[in-house]
Amino acid sequence: MRIRFTGAIVGVAVAAAMSLAAIPLAGQARGGAAPAAPAAAAQARPAARPAQIAGHPNFNGIWQAISTAHWNLEDHSASATPIWQLGALYAVPAGQSVIEGGSIPYTPAALKQRDENMKGWPKSDPEAKCYMPGIPRATYMPYPFQIVQGQRDILFVYEYASSNRIVHMSNHTEAPVDSWMGWSNGKWEGNALVITVNGFNDQTWFDRAGNHHSDALVVTERYTLNGENHINYEARMEDKNTFTRPWTIRMPLYRRLEPNVQLLEFKCVEFSEELLYGDLKKK
Repeated sequence: MRIRFTGAIVGVAVAAAMSLAAIPLAGQARGGAAPAAPAAAAQARPAARPAQIAGHPNFNGIWQAISTAHWNLEDHSASATPIWQLGALYAVPAGQSVIEGGSIPYTPAALKQRDENMKGWPKSDPEAKCYMPGIPRATYMPYPFQIVQGQRDILFVYEYASSNRIVHMSNHTEAPVDSWMGWSNGKWEGNALVITVNGFNDQTWFDRAGNHHSDALVVTERYTLNGENHINYEARMEDKNTFTRPWTIRMPLYRRLEPNVQLLEFKCVEFSEELLYGDLKKK
């Protein structure tokens, strides 16, 4: 089977090359002269990653969460799923809450809706329908994502459904239209990248447990490097239509360190067509 790379990565590579062109690589001599080290040795050594870009921490790379948050942000025991034909292959693993305080502070009506969502799973889950996952869910799905940081705006590209978003670092505007991935305006607070995301529709969930929000959701993300290969990730959720108060999740993100790691293509529409439209087929 052919392995294809997401089309967004082509644009990513171009954008990265343009925005980072001014950053010299380790061992690159002035005036384009060849480095003094032997050619073979130079090829064996990967270029050093600059610690900063335009005076800010360098988040460039491919990252991934390793947790059960994509199943349920709250504490949960191991359990079976309605897909009994797969046995243990698709059972829910036990997991600890990533929520400050342990649970989501739903209003009574929103908690009832969460329970209804769970009863309809998996068909009710936007992930099963290959909808773009929204923020923060895209961050901790079991798929990697790439951060492309240059001199100005920052691009996030997600393997799942070839989703992406631009973080506007200077020209902060309101969302022109509500969407699955929302509208991201970013700023630096010391060494932390802080992103305010709003302009969501109400068609995304937080996880596979039916945890949900309305179109009034505002997410404030904080990305803080913890060494070269870890990010401390934090997201604060505010939604007066769904929650009684703001609440926060925290988790580490890990750099993918495989020598040739790349973001691959997972265009999932074709996998969800039977689920969405199978009952419309002519008998």
